[in-house]
Formats: sequence, structure tokens, C-alpha cells
Amino acid sequence: MSSQRVKLISLGCSKNLVDSEHLLRQIAESGVEIVPAEAPYSADHALDVVVINTCGFIADAKEESVNTILEAVEAKRLGMVSKILVFGCLSQRYREELIKEIPEVDGFFGAFESREVLRAMGIPFKKSLCRQRYLTTPKHYAYLKISEGCNRHCAYCAIPGMRGKHISVPVEELVEEAKNLAAEGVKELIIIAQDITYYGLDLYGKRSLGRLLKELCRVEGIEWIRLHYSYPASFPKDVIAIMASEPKICKYMDIPLQHSSTKVLKAMKRGVDAKRTQELIDAFRKALPGITLRTTMMVGFPGEDAREFAKLMEFVRRNRFDRLGAFTYSEEEGTYAAEHYKDSVRAATKERRYAALMQLQSSISLENNSRRIGTQERVIVDSCSVGEGVWIARSRSESPEVDGIIKVAIPKGFSKPAQLVGSFIEVKITGADEYDLEAEMIL
Repeated sequence: MSSQRVKLISLGCSKNLVDSEHLLRQIAESGVEIVPAEAPYSADHALDVVVINTCGFIADAKEESVNTILEAVEAKRLGMVSKILVFGCLSQRYREELIKEIPEVDGFFGAFESREVLRAMGIPFKKSLCRQRYLTTPKHYAYLKISEGCNRHCAYCAIPGMRGKHISVPVEELVEEAKNLAAEGVKELIIIAQDITYYGLDLYGKRSLGRLLKELCRVEGIEWIRLHYSYPASFPKDVIAIMASEPKICKYMDIPLQHSSTKVLKAMKRGVDAKRTQELIDAFRKALPGITLRTTMMVGFPGEDAREFAKLMEFVRRNRFDRLGAFTYSEEEGTYAAEHYKDSVRAATKERRYAALMQLQSSISLENNSRRIGTQERVIVDSCSVGEGVWIARSRSESPEVDGIIKVAIPKGFSKPAQLVGSFIEVKITGADEYDLEAEMIL
């Protein structure tokens, strides 16, 4: 039995989090004490190893990763940490530079070198644990990563260079993992990948997301299945029909569109134009009335002039997305855009367009949320705040971490409210702002 104390800090996206949870399961099996990622460094409770799973997607993410590494280095200098191991996208992309710049780190590893990380800790890899996880999310929901890498070559994106080509996980292995998660109490699966719509092409010669969804719907204990990170080009239409017919699948779709102008989409190498983008949205709403659509937009891409930005604003006004995030274009080395386009939009213009887009979306979100006042909804309780007198919950229309929440008032005299965490309850929506909702429990 090991006496090591280990903390793993997972940065970036939920896909990274799944990698971290697979690694943590291997670590935990050896008897190591897993220290929560949010636990502060302390001389009184020194750590044997800090493992950092980094993100290298955009400038802000890279900065966060470097700062997290430097915090661990300072803790090591003060005797709070014995060893620092870094893996993930940032070290996959900049390993040699990091070795030179931060020599205090005991090992840098690529995104796919979890076995090497274990070896550096003196922990043997166990193949029998491959589809098992050490959950860091609340135990009632989990992310299920169905593939690795990406065969798309969007002009602005560095991910294919870091994560490689698309590789699907076989259906049988994903079903096994889902069953393992359900056995641990997971009720909601959030399907993720760099592009879930591409799933199966490499293994089965055709898009097979629909087949996978049908199999996952048969897993006992799983009650909600939610889809994230789909791609608009060549969207598998059978998935829409399956979403309409399978009650376990939430009528929720995260589909980053990036833009609505054909000119900008072509420059981005998205493989889709404005007409087909609109047709896909219309198809969702026709087949799935009331579907929650979440998307992401980019402003300030090279060539986006005032006319193209106006088209984007009009597109958002027309489609009234339930959730919309945005970011400004930043030049990423090694991408097609960095090598072939001039970053032609001034930083101040990018920020002004970003602010205008988010202000528009804020008003749309408030109107969308306000229409839910008075409705009855089934929600799952994520946490309990006895001090505030509320449960923090979500309906089928909210995904954890990225969407708003529903604050459900705990009825006066309710016994042991914390025991309802992870349970489904019926509520009536009583209030709304542009992000969150308020509700009362229906007794």
C-alpha cells in the first residue's frame, strides 16, 4: 500500500477531464491518497506529486496552464511538493521549450503519455482499468469521450496538430464504460469529442453516432444523455430522428457554428455555408420542437468586415439561440490562418464586436428564460446550499459547468435536504434572469 499523497489538476475542456479521470483511476488503484485539485498547497500537508493536465488551445488557456505550473514550482520551492509532472496539450505542443524554461518540473509528457506519467510515479499500468474512471464530477453525471483527435482542418484551430487524427472508441468499449459509470451512480451521460458527428467513420466506414446512442440508451441506470461538440458540416440526419424517438436523449445540442457569413465560413475552412447552416437549424427545430440549441461564435476573423459582422448579428437575432458563447480571433502558430492570412481586424474592433454580440445574446437569453416562468420542469439536483436555502439544479435544457442553473427554494422544515443531491425532482419556475432561473419544489 502506497503512502503517497497526489494531487491532479485538470485544465481546459471536459475532454481533458476524462483523460485525467482515467489516469486518476490507475493512480487510486495503487493505494495513493488522492488530494482534491482545489485543495491549497500546505507545508503541514505536503504532497508527494502534483500532476497537471494542461491545455494549449488558445492564448488564455496557455497562460492559465503556465501559471498553474509556476504555482506548483513555487510550492515545490517552499517544500510543499516533492515532484511535479506535466502532461496534456501544452506539453504536447511546447515540450522542448517548457523543459528549457521551467527546469524545476520533474517531467513533461505529451497528451497521450499517461502510462509514462504512471511510470514516473512508480505506479504500474493496469489494462483491466482502461474503461474505468475516478470521477471528479458530482457522482450523478459524467462525461463520455467517444473519440480522440480531429480530421477537420479549420483554418484557426491548432487541435489537430496537438491531438492528431480522429480515432473512434469502439461501441462495445463505450457501452462498457457507460455501464461502469452507471454502476457508480451516474444518471446523466454527456457525450463529448472534438467532433461527435464524425464518430465511427474510421472504425465502421460510416457515421455511427446514431448506433452508439441507441446502445447507450439501453444502459440501465442512465436516464439522461446529452450531446456536446457536434459539427454542422455533413451532420448525420439519423441522429435527429433518434433524438426525437429516444426519451433518454435530452433535446439539447451543442453545435459550435463559429459564424454565419458564407465568406467568413469559407475562409475558416468550415466546409459549410450560410444556407446549409440555416437549413440544419431549421431541421433541428422542426423535428425537435423546443430543442435547446447551444453554439459558439468567433468574431474578428481575418476578412470579417462590418458587413459580415452585421450578417452574424442578424443570424443570431433570427435564430435566438438558448445559449451562445463567443470569443475573439487570436492567431495561433501552426494554423492555416496564421500562415496564410493577415490578422486584419484591430483588437479594439474585435472587442467592440464581441461586446455587441454578447449584449444581443444577453437580451435574447433573458427573453427565452422569462418564457419559462410558470412552467413545470423535471430537474436533477447538483448540490445543496443550506445556508442560502436552495438546491442548485438543472433541467434537460442546462448542461453542467457551461450553462445557467436553477435555484430551487428548499421548503421550510424540509428534512435533510442534502440527501436529494443527485435526485430528480419536479419544480415550478418562478423567476428568471439572463443566465439563471428560480423555482419552487412541487410537493
